[in-house]
Amino acid sequence: MALNSQHIKLAKSLPPRLIRFFARYPPPSIQQPHPQLSQESISTAPTTPSDPNTTSSDIQITPEPYQNPFASQRHPITQKWHDPIFSLRRQADLVKLARNHGVEELLPFTVKGTLERLRRREENGLRVKGTGVGQKVKGKEWERTLKGRLAKRKKAMIEMPKLVQNWKERGHGRGIKKWPKGS
Repeated sequence: MALNSQHIKLAKSLPPRLIRFFARYPPPSIQQPHPQLSQESISTAPTTPSDPNTTSSDIQITPEPYQNPFASQRHPITQKWHDPIFSLRRQADLVKLARNHGVEELLPFTVKGTLERLRRREENGLRVKGTGVGQKVKGKEWERTLKGRLAKRKKAMIEMPKLVQNWKERGHGRGIKKWPKGS
């Protein structure tokens, strides 16, 4: 009973969006089995009788298996795929909301879940080009050429007094064969 009261207290503290989600898609871990259905009736018996002489009391009701609203579902009759009920953006919003309220483990499996994200990060790494050993990030052109330009500028500043002296001796540019270039 204490566990049940804890669940009720927790449910009252959740935001309405999570309450609506859990009401519509209760977690399989806390979902109670249907009281009228026994294990014998949950077998793979067909839901509609193939014999037209059967009565309604002979028909066995089979509950639908738990379907993840975050995953694509295949229609049992047409075999066509149906999109998830919740888009990836809405899944991420629900996961963040559930994580903030400490009930993320009650959500169904989703690629947006914290554990799945950590598993993928561990498996794939950062996946940013140039972050491996001995690699460089491409960057913009001005970033790639910055070191060379600064080195050339430093060399020019060191040789500047000699260039000014040469300029003055030769008469303001007359007789200078090698002009300094900007590049």
